[in-house]
Amino acid sequence: MQDITLILLAAGSSSRFKSGVKKQWIRTGNEPLWQFVTKSFTDLNLFEKIIVVSSADECNYMRAHDSGAVIVEGSDSRQSSLKNALLSVETTYVMVSDIARACVDRELIERLINSKERADVTAPIIRVNDTAVYNGNTIDREELLLIQTPQLSRSKKLRDALQSDTIYTDESSAIVAHGGTRVFVDGDIRAHKITQVCDLLKLQCLQETSTATLCGNGFDTHAFGAGDSFKLCGIKIDHNRSLVAHSDGDVAIHALIDALLGAAGAGDIGEMFPDTDSAYADMDSTILLDMVVKKLRGYGFSVTNADITIMAQSPKLLPYKEQMRLSVSKHLQIAPIRVNIKATTTEELGFIGRKEGIAVMATATLNYIDWTTL
Repeated sequence: MQDITLILLAAGSSSRFKSGVKKQWIRTGNEPLWQFVTKSFTDLNLFEKIIVVSSADECNYMRAHDSGAVIVEGSDSRQSSLKNALLSVETTYVMVSDIARACVDRELIERLINSKERADVTAPIIRVNDTAVYNGNTIDREELLLIQTPQLSRSKKLRDALQSDTIYTDESSAIVAHGGTRVFVDGDIRAHKITQVCDLLKLQCLQETSTATLCGNGFDTHAFGAGDSFKLCGIKIDHNRSLVAHSDGDVAIHALIDALLGAAGAGDIGEMFPDTDSAYADMDSTILLDMVVKKLRGYGFSVTNADITIMAQSPKLLPYKEQMRLSVSKHLQIAPIRVNIKATTTEELGFIGRKEGIAVMATATLNYIDWTTL
């Protein structure tokens, strides 16, 4: 094992990918892309430590995947994220790559490592084969080099170079700008970087997305309080009581959110929207549901179906069931037939039977979004 730490950058927002799915969460088989890439580097057995840089709101979810990597919180730019990761680097050398550079083979890594003592930074390059024009003028394509990642740097040199406020698009440019030395090795055209959806078709290492269906359950209950109505599934229910809660008390939406998060292995509603946060006080629960559906798509999931059972002694919910079904289907962005709403009493048993509150049980299923359909 070499005196090298590997940093894999995966904190980007994928703004240029324009699919709603973040690149790092594309599924190859059952694995998100970041985990697939991490495993491919881990299997090389060349690094003392592997660090994956994640956006702040995805760190805990990444850690739940038990990848063996150290998960570090990133920042709002690639360079800031890299600086954060370097704080955890203790080795003489550091290799930096992007999760979006998914298909990197061992030969390229070994070329970088074998050249590590030749300069402060080693970068792989590919040459331009087509005629090149810059600013209206044809230029010598032999003078053009396309620099790839991963890049291997002396850790101290890279830390020092990144102290500047200047933004660099790669590590070698930062080190050279601060007086460091750089050497190139042959890159690999197969190590194509994912920037747009069409780039996925250029990657031979990606596997077909798993067709597994993931199931989650949710349960919630709220007590009645003073009022003249409450909401279920986003629909106003006229009644002589309201439901007591931090948000708008939509117990059905809360149970559904827990079911969705459960299917994704992403915790529960209390972790995502804590009742200690005043930002969620009296909030319309369908807004929370929309946020969860958007986040799940970002994680590479699509909602398949939902089944909701509402337990209430009163009021009678039959007149509202169809409205609730249509409301839920709209917010889940699925066909109404994939949503089922059931209402039942508890035969006057327990707190529900005494008309003290309402309980809801929800089940939801998710599928991975097939990257070939994006």
